[in-house]
Amino acid sequence: MSVASARQSGPFRDGDRVQLTGPKNRLHTVTLSEDGELHTHHGVLRHRDLIGLPDGSVVANSSGHEYLALRPLLRDFAMSMPRGAAIVYPKDAAQIVMQADIFPGATVVEAGVGSGALSLSLLRAVGPTGNLVSFERREDFAEVARANVETFFGESPETWRVVVGDLLEALPVELPAGSVDRVVLDMLAPWEVMDVVADALTPGGVVLCYVATATQLSRVAEFIRGTGLFTDPDASETMVRGWHVEGLAVRPDHRMVAHTGFLLTARRLAPGTIAPEVKRRASKSSYGDEDVEKWTPGAVGDREITDKNLRKRVREATRAADGSRRAVASRDSDERSQ
Repeated sequence: MSVASARQSGPFRDGDRVQLTGPKNRLHTVTLSEDGELHTHHGVLRHRDLIGLPDGSVVANSSGHEYLALRPLLRDFAMSMPRGAAIVYPKDAAQIVMQADIFPGATVVEAGVGSGALSLSLLRAVGPTGNLVSFERREDFAEVARANVETFFGESPETWRVVVGDLLEALPVELPAGSVDRVVLDMLAPWEVMDVVADALTPGGVVLCYVATATQLSRVAEFIRGTGLFTDPDASETMVRGWHVEGLAVRPDHRMVAHTGFLLTARRLAPGTIAPEVKRRASKSSYGDEDVEKWTPGAVGDREITDKNLRKRVREATRAADGSRRAVASRDSDERSQ
């Protein structure tokens, strides 16, 4: 299937994922089914009242409250989809695509896949001629990611492959040395896999690390410098501040999406090349594993999903993927009958 042609359009169908904006601008994301209903304290909205209507329609529930119905954009879908692991936010996914220069036709490696939010952006960027290979240690996380990607595209893209296993061991087996254009690492200790990443990357290829804490950022930057295999790494973070704009009332929103993670990029040098030395002031770079441990996500209070909650997310993601398959089958049937 062509990823570029996977954009859903036309009237709403059984199995479509739809975003409903109701009273007070509250959002509800549902998978349409003939007998489905959205229950809120404002009343009941029947899914069959939406099926057959064009995108961007308004429908009323049993109490007369109106809802705007739209197919979710990629950013909307990513924020509302079932999650096993924490997602890469749209603001970071956009920067990853740009800073790592993900291009149509590229061979891209991603680790780990998490809930599949970043995979969606990478798949769109590599297009129908590229390849994305996603590595994930946990089968349950991979299951959620597969279902989420299938829900969004209607089926599993031919350009995507999920490998369940440790990148350190699996990457040299799955892909030949020097065959990978870009590597995106969303993992706790990216420095542990940097040697196999360097072997997999083509000269000039990009490695991008997405890390949560300043200590992780420092350690991976110093490790990359120490290998002598890459250009000097470049680090950044992205913060997005919305604005309230209504008549002459123009001001920043009271809330903003601030720090979610750091992005660090470096490029693979040609074999045997020694990059010119970067002159910098001396800094304290010595630390041990115990220093890093104090600033890992678990140590600073990040919540880990329970097995019970994860099983629930797997069921939700699987149901959504089933609905998306129904919608694609219905659309294909209509096209054949025309």
